[in-house]
Amino acid sequence: MSDTGPFLRSLFDLSGKHVFLTGASSGLGRHFARTLAAAGARVAMAARSVDRMAALADDIRAAGGLCDVYALDVRDRAAIRAAVAAAEAVAPIDALVNNAGIARPRAPEKLGDDEWDEVYETNLRGPWVLAQAVIKARLADARPCSIINIASVLGIRAIGHLAPYSAAKAGLINLGRDLCVDLAAKGIRVNALAPGYFITEMNDEWLQSPAGDRLRQRIPAKRFGQPAELDGALVFLVSDASRFMNGNVITVDGGHTAGI
Repeated sequence: MSDTGPFLRSLFDLSGKHVFLTGASSGLGRHFARTLAAAGARVAMAARSVDRMAALADDIRAAGGLCDVYALDVRDRAAIRAAVAAAEAVAPIDALVNNAGIARPRAPEKLGDDEWDEVYETNLRGPWVLAQAVIKARLADARPCSIINIASVLGIRAIGHLAPYSAAKAGLINLGRDLCVDLAAKGIRVNALAPGYFITEMNDEWLQSPAGDRLRQRIPAKRFGQPAELDGALVFLVSDASRFMNGNVITVDGGHTAGI
């Protein structure tokens, strides 16, 4: 039997790939930046908090990784296009990870127009503008690329009090499917990664509350996820190992969407 080890490792190797990652300053995005760099990618980290990303960049470079920092508010169309152009000047973008996202938990009757717009513009319109900018660049040079939209189990099932968030995440999933139909034959892949509930510094306090514990009991695994448990799915979608996968959703949720 032949030794398939080197071949399999090469499938998931991100060396030489240039990955543009939004929401890189905190939460899952911060973890994703470390993961992608450790897998060999040059990571173009984009977020509003430049100071936090600068400190993260120091850590990544100290560990031997490659990264760059771009100030970016994904609600700003012009800033998106400028950031993509700046990253393209470094190297063609091989993968885009649309990770930036926010939630504004409110009862429907209490949700303000500005709050709806803020969530929609961050979670759906921004990823669309980013995807379009990268798509135009890749169609111009006929290079393949992978776009990964970080969706959510709440784009598949509802929990209440999160109408704009759930609507935007569901839209993000279907955005990828529609783009797949148009672009698959041109070497551009668009897939979604839909996490369940994962422990980060942003939600740790709530997940440990009585309400969080009630939620945990509804998850078949009876626990919340750790960010590292998303690493395999993320690297798979960025890497050549998923080169025939397009318009799909990978759900990583401890069985949450399988339950009633």
